[in-house]
Amino acid sequence: MAYFLGIDLGTTFTAAAIWRDGRVMVARLGSHATVIPSVVLLREDGQVITGEAAERRSLIEPQRVAREFKRRIGDPTPLFLGGTPYSAETLMAKLLRWVVDRVAEDEGGLPAGITVCHPANWGEYKKDLLRQAVHLADLTDATLLTEPEAAAIHYASLERIQPGAVVAVYDLGGGTFDAAVLRRTGVGWEILGFPEGVERLGGVDFDAAVQRHVIRSVGDAYDALDTSDMPVLAAVARLRQECVSAKEALTADTDVSIPVMLPSLHTEVRLTRREFEDMIKPALGESIAALERALRSAALTPDDVGSVLLVGGSSRIPLVAELVGSSLGRPVAVDDHPKHGVAMGAALVAAETGLERVSSGVHAVLPEVVGAAVGTGGLGGGTAVAALPVSDLVLDPITPADGLLLPGVDDLPVDPTTTPSGGVAVEPQKPPLALLIGGVAALVLLVLGGLMIIGGGHGDDTPRHQSPASPITQPGALGTTPGGEHRNATDVTASTVPGSVPLPAGVSTTTPGKPGDDSGSPTTASPTTAPPTTEPPPTTEPPTTEPPTTEPPTTEPPTTQPPPPGP
Repeated sequence: MAYFLGIDLGTTFTAAAIWRDGRVMVARLGSHATVIPSVVLLREDGQVITGEAAERRSLIEPQRVAREFKRRIGDPTPLFLGGTPYSAETLMAKLLRWVVDRVAEDEGGLPAGITVCHPANWGEYKKDLLRQAVHLADLTDATLLTEPEAAAIHYASLERIQPGAVVAVYDLGGGTFDAAVLRRTGVGWEILGFPEGVERLGGVDFDAAVQRHVIRSVGDAYDALDTSDMPVLAAVARLRQECVSAKEALTADTDVSIPVMLPSLHTEVRLTRREFEDMIKPALGESIAALERALRSAALTPDDVGSVLLVGGSSRIPLVAELVGSSLGRPVAVDDHPKHGVAMGAALVAAETGLERVSSGVHAVLPEVVGAAVGTGGLGGGTAVAALPVSDLVLDPITPADGLLLPGVDDLPVDPTTTPSGGVAVEPQKPPLALLIGGVAALVLLVLGGLMIIGGGHGDDTPRHQSPASPITQPGALGTTPGGEHRNATDVTASTVPGSVPLPAGVSTTTPGKPGDDSGSPTTASPTTAPPTTEPPPTTEPPTTEPPTTEPPTTEPPTTQPPPPGP
């Protein structure tokens, strides 16, 4: 059974989900967790590794690792891994390819369709770079979807939301913040107004705040470190991981102790939840302001919103729900899978669009689902999902730097012999009956034309010798049928001769030239030169019952032409 894949390529973590047999499941990417770090490392031998393996090796080779490159999309400055430059979209392509191969290894084959998510506030330039990353990863059957839409689609698969209901999505991830307002329609969701966001706001900024707190606490011991020393760089990388773990622990605990293991200092730094919230509260205020701008762009007030959906790993911070609820005065719904909700919604969209393509036989290239009419819950929940027509897919005709033209759906060629992903073959269309009849007629005309060429030569008008019993007249002469109808002699068939085979119209009784003749034109035959076997004796031919012919007298000498038989 074919499956479909949704990918949430986050700034700090990457998640994936699959749809199979009407169910959506989280794909396990790591050996210890379902998500993997969005990390890429270039080894000395040139091999590129990603995820957990890259994270582990980064502790000993920090100069060869790249993190948070999603934030660098659109930045022409390359990232250097061990001195080798890489663009952000190239690193994204390598991570995407690894995710697809990892899932294919567990599922026993490649997915039949893929949906890749991106921030809602990305402009056309960044979305085009993402398309290039998908192209570099050799993912041909992929669609693009905004992260808030994917989150709303997954939320609708779990909760019954009536058509017309308005939901605000607050998506605080590892590196970016998105806010969007969506309305439930009869077939899916539509974005109201314009999505808002903060380009550089997320969990990595909160990690940095915790690390700055630790650095201030240790004082000069950190400033005295030699950052060119490899053991020092490895110790700093371990300290950073400890700060990330402390931030996550404060979601459930009120205070944590952060171990500091530097070459010249071994200690611990205590951090309380109140201290942490004081660090990040100003940044969270910017996210609330962005959400209010999204409401104003949709010409709505907080009272028009049914609920606010919190999405993203950083939305689990208790202060986030508190600020959103108090600022808007609306109920707050926390996604059961804050790290996987976007990927699970993307898997639902991948299934809808992929199944629609298989049924229609059309393969779109990197479309973007705008105002997704997908995800009412039937593919992963309890209510039916309306199919997304291919015409609802919006393909932006943007030409990436590598010259790849992205056509619209109506411009896509349909190859009836193409086998869509997933192994479902499309039956080739049979040629229409009129085409077959036309082909047979053309073949008959070709055969008749060949006979005319063989029989007519170069159009020599020299009279041929006729059998005394033959009623066929000379070309161009008029003859009379048994019924008295006058017609051209070329229309008279051999049906007037008993026992003969009808000749096609326009075919004379001339014979081709002898072998070796370069002209192939007919020659005049006489009784003395004609072979005795070419024509039967007059006595063997039954007498004809035709009336006397009206053909003009022949030009041959009387001595060589026997008189025609009487009536």
